Amino acid sequence: MESHAPDALDRQLLHALDIDGRAPFSRLAAVLGVSDQTVARRFRRLRAEVGVRVVGVRDVERLGQERWMLRLRCTPDAADAIARALARRPDTAWIGLASGGTEVVGMTRMRTRGEHDELLLGKLPRTPSIVEIRAHQLLHGFYGGPSGWLAKQGALTPDQADALRPVFDEPPAPDGVTSITDDDEPLVTALEADGRASFPELQKATGRSESAVRRRLDQLRRSGALFIDVQFDTDAFGYGTRALLWITAAPSALETVGRALATHPEVAFAAATAGHSNVVAVIVCRDTQSVYRYLNESLGRLAGVQHVECAPVLRTVKQLRYEERR
Repeated sequence: MESHAPDALDRQLLHALDIDGRAPFSRLAAVLGVSDQTVARRFRRLRAEVGVRVVGVRDVERLGQERWMLRLRCTPDAADAIARALARRPDTAWIGLASGGTEVVGMTRMRTRGEHDELLLGKLPRTPSIVEIRAHQLLHGFYGGPSGWLAKQGALTPDQADALRPVFDEPPAPDGVTSITDDDEPLVTALEADGRASFPELQKATGRSESAVRRRLDQLRRSGALFIDVQFDTDAFGYGTRALLWITAAPSALETVGRALATHPEVAFAAATAGHSNVVAVIVCRDTQSVYRYLNESLGRLAGVQHVECAPVLRTVKQLRYEERR
């Protein structure tokens, strides 16, 4: 298959999917001003060549579940194997190699205290090649999750974006409770594998009627317990450099620094943490010079920032499910 460099229409399509990953190709085409066939063809190509995936994601912060960022300093010969082992665990959401390949970084999404203790107090301390363990509990999200980095790139006009926002058939639950029940697990698991799975496919996966599946999916999305995300290789779009920033902000400036980070085009994720630093952020840039400019200009000029540690991400090993990305 002949490879094509992504263009402006590809960027618009990705942004459209980020707004509503389950929108029919016909609706996407109408907003983008192209044919249904063009959208379908572009989507298939992006999926094959750029690794585009549309997936369902549990919003663990909205669900009240604990999230931790892990920093594991390892012996150089063991970091890759440890990263792969962590990637296979169902309670990890993202795993990467940083700091010259001697540090494994990752995010956990622990549903129970037992999962937390088993990993942080059991497995990791008994791994001889791990030299140091730092675990930072995420206390508050400033950016990320349903708020995607793609929205900051401005591929769509505000009118196009508004036209694509999903409209749900079901009203929110009257008690406002946000949860994913045991009965929802087959539906959520199917969407985690393919966020654009058809309703007949979801009916088969769950054993429910199509109308029941449609109704419950609307409820989960409207409540915020589940959102549809689009994932792709940023390198193909000219953004080949990613880094983790461990930021220490003055306690009185924590909220203002976090809110400011959320507005920066480079920031894909930002949260307040417990630990030796009190903010963690992930930035996506075109190159190392762009990282320098961001640190020197945008971040360096924020009032209240006292210290920044930058750890370049060499490779993402896992993104939501076990799938190595090079």
